[in-house]
Amino acid sequence: MFKSMVEQLGEFVIEACASTGRIMQLFTATVKSIPKASGREIIRQMAKLGADSLPIVTMTIMCTGMVLAVQTAKEFVRFGAANSVGGIVAIAMGRELAPILTGVVVAGRIGAAIAAEIGTMKVTEQIDALRVMATSPISYLVAPRFIAIALMLPVLIVYSNVVGSIGGWLVATNYADISSYVYIESIKTFAEPWDMIGGMIKGIFFGGIIAIIGCHKGLNAKQGAEGVGLATTASVVLSIILIFASNYFLSVILFVQGG
Repeated sequence: MFKSMVEQLGEFVIEACASTGRIMQLFTATVKSIPKASGREIIRQMAKLGADSLPIVTMTIMCTGMVLAVQTAKEFVRFGAANSVGGIVAIAMGRELAPILTGVVVAGRIGAAIAAEIGTMKVTEQIDALRVMATSPISYLVAPRFIAIALMLPVLIVYSNVVGSIGGWLVATNYADISSYVYIESIKTFAEPWDMIGGMIKGIFFGGIIAIIGCHKGLNAKQGAEGVGLATTASVVLSIILIFASNYFLSVILFVQGG
């Protein structure tokens, strides 16, 4: 039994290393293929990511801002720190909540769609057809999605910051009786431009992770509908794990060491 566990662990480590190598090869090839990417396809993917993601991003982030204000406003008022609520909400949104939650939402929605779309093309041999026509699947499929998500996710994060702060304002003014003036002045006093800029930088990295992982899982999907489903699930799970892991290192680099 112990030998079997060791063998399984060894197989897992070997497969993880091999998968990491394939992902890095795909990333390198994608970066090299960026100049060859179709501008029309990039714009189409940007529209799909941006406009189509607004409703779910709005609902998720606004509720998060409202919950954050609910948990902090009353306590801050009780301790005479009502003039800090807006700043706390804005800083938390800009540095962590907006980038992370927007990244997770996009990973669940767009990352899954990318893996399913490319996975279906793989099992129906459309990827092989592209190669037969001397068209690189990476420059035709992967690079436009990579550029689109890397460009649009920071924009969505800026939008999320605004929506989250509005949600916090709604709760602060109606639940904790904090005036709009105090709330807005708190944001001006405590929040800095770098809080939002740092979150946007995180968004670029998160967007790259979502695009590369979704395309990698799609290109390596196994035959059949089950294979596409497994690739889609694996794409979402791995993207979210890498987003949370990379968020720690990015937070240290951008806000701890930088501060």
